[in-house]
Amino acid sequence: MKIVMIRQFGGPEGLVVEDRPRLIPGEGDVSIAVHAAGVNRPDVLQRLGHYPPPAGAPDWPGLEVAGTVDAVGSAVTNVRVGDRVMALLSGGGYAEQALAPAGSVLPVPANLSMVEAAAIPETFFTVWHNVIERGRLMAGETLLVHGGASGIGTVAIQLARARGARVLATAGTAEKCRRLLELGADGAVNYREEDFVEAVMGATGGAGADVILDMVGGDYLERNMRCVAEDGRIVQIAHLRGKTAQLDINRLMVRRITVTGSTLRARDASVKAAIADAIRAHVLPLVEVGQMRPIIDVVFPLEQAAEAHRAMDEDHFGKVVLVTAAGQAG
Repeated sequence: MKIVMIRQFGGPEGLVVEDRPRLIPGEGDVSIAVHAAGVNRPDVLQRLGHYPPPAGAPDWPGLEVAGTVDAVGSAVTNVRVGDRVMALLSGGGYAEQALAPAGSVLPVPANLSMVEAAAIPETFFTVWHNVIERGRLMAGETLLVHGGASGIGTVAIQLARARGARVLATAGTAEKCRRLLELGADGAVNYREEDFVEAVMGATGGAGADVILDMVGGDYLERNMRCVAEDGRIVQIAHLRGKTAQLDINRLMVRRITVTGSTLRARDASVKAAIADAIRAHVLPLVEVGQMRPIIDVVFPLEQAAEAHRAMDEDHFGKVVLVTAAGQAG
């Protein structure tokens, strides 16, 4: 099978296509003939040499795929050969075949293409776990989403709105802000032209956001602390501007703020299976009726993974997706 390997750390040119033997599923694995694979920020970090795969995972990138089941392990009972599925992986998605633990495999809704399905697992798992489970977002509350135009951001906006919350989002251009409003955000802040702290406090009548989903890190923590509500929750899922920050402990105490965060890739398979069950019960029904849908920015053939990473490094809105020869054939 063809895979996309990181030949050298650094720029997108380090991604090259290689031939590898097909993988043999273990007793709890599902083998998927990949039609499409989502491209995510952790893949970029892996390409740069900053995010190695966990033990036991393939050493080529890719955290989510969609395709058809071509084999299952002896202990697998939830899917059958021929099923259309999408799956969260610990690595190895940039390939013509991928293995996924059965618990991380979900059915592809009938109203989605394989390209759209491949854009679901990493973002939907991340948003559900961090906004709903860790952030405890409730109907009537306000969510602030940083990086609203990202794959994560576009999903967080839709999920929060579907669950009755108000959504504010940040983005780096006026055009992205316009599109976020079209997507359902109640307010959008161009962080290059406005102070998001002032914008959030103004939009909430001085109360602040109940939940803040942040992938920026660094000095954003201090600013998030100034615009989060009493009893608010700040949830950290990345640190693009730095992994250390100063924390005003007195403000945290006085306003009873919770600061939390998580990573998903190296978590135990049972944790991911529990999140998959929640998505199957609470999120896929929203997808099936058209209330939520992954936003696709651009699609590249698997052989052009370097170009896909260049798109990630530059300007995009929503998800970047790779398609294999099987995916291109339909």
